[in-house]
Amino acid sequence: MKMEDFYVPAGYKPSMSLYETQKAIVMVKRVFQDTFSGALHLRRVSAPLFVAADSGVNDDLNGVERAVSFDIPAVGKDAQVVHSLAKWKRVALRNYGFLPGRGLYTDMNAIRRDEELDNLHSVYVDQWDWEKVITREQRTIDFLKETVTDIVGAICDTEKTLRAIYPVLEVLPPMEREITFLTAQELEDLYPGLTPKERENAFVKDHRTTFLIGIGGALRSGQPHDGRAPDYDDWDLNGDLLVWNDLLDCAMELSSMGIRVDEASLARQLTISGQEQRAALPFHKALLEGRLPLTIGGGIGQSRLCMYLLGKAHIGEVQVSLWGPETRHGARDAGIPLL
Repeated sequence: MKMEDFYVPAGYKPSMSLYETQKAIVMVKRVFQDTFSGALHLRRVSAPLFVAADSGVNDDLNGVERAVSFDIPAVGKDAQVVHSLAKWKRVALRNYGFLPGRGLYTDMNAIRRDEELDNLHSVYVDQWDWEKVITREQRTIDFLKETVTDIVGAICDTEKTLRAIYPVLEVLPPMEREITFLTAQELEDLYPGLTPKERENAFVKDHRTTFLIGIGGALRSGQPHDGRAPDYDDWDLNGDLLVWNDLLDCAMELSSMGIRVDEASLARQLTISGQEQRAALPFHKALLEGRLPLTIGGGIGQSRLCMYLLGKAHIGEVQVSLWGPETRHGARDAGIPLL
């Protein structure tokens, strides 16, 4: 895959001016975060932009991405810009004293320097990171599905409000509220000759709102559907929320989420991934010793959601980032304003 890939859908023209888009972005973010935080019983908190490199709190994502690192002489430590806040949120829930059924959400801003750039991917990542305390009895697929249903409902309600304010958006196909749930293994069984991304496109085109369960663990082919660090999601109880993007003619991930590892699943996944040494890090040690709450959580892409609900062809239309000449020149020639 090329390091930068820019695509202009045939006949695409932005339906809003540059500043109209800015106003609509504010509307999406305000309505959605109020709706979804109410549905999931979440309170807003402040979050870090960077964490100590030796804390074990930063996420490894697929295990190959390099964190943006820098030294802080006054503190005597090296710091890393966060990749996400999955682990930090769990510690924060303990510190805030949240009880089961209640949780937090926050703005997460990250730099993923090794990201391959295209219409959906940017070096700059912004998302609503959220986390909620649960009971051990709620560590089930059924509870995961209930939570996904609440999030999809919040997105659909936001879309309804947005279209009432901006009638120009009515020409776009609405998001389907009905969710198709299936496992990554079921998807592989349906399309054994396709790559994971090709499988998603083939399935989601006919099932326009899909939640794919079981990301990170090896499938019967011997390969995982996608990489996932071993120390936050339970690979059997997580998944990705995918929707069909008619404009780009592809499946689009809006959220990655899951029930988090407990003591047993953390130990098992560290062993499977050959990362047993991480058990000595402060976060992992606290979890293995039962000093952190059981939780469910995830991230919902802010720019991704704005791009989807506003019918934008490129993520650079709803966020400010850096792009190479192929994207900058292609957008200019197509009359697509990048922020």
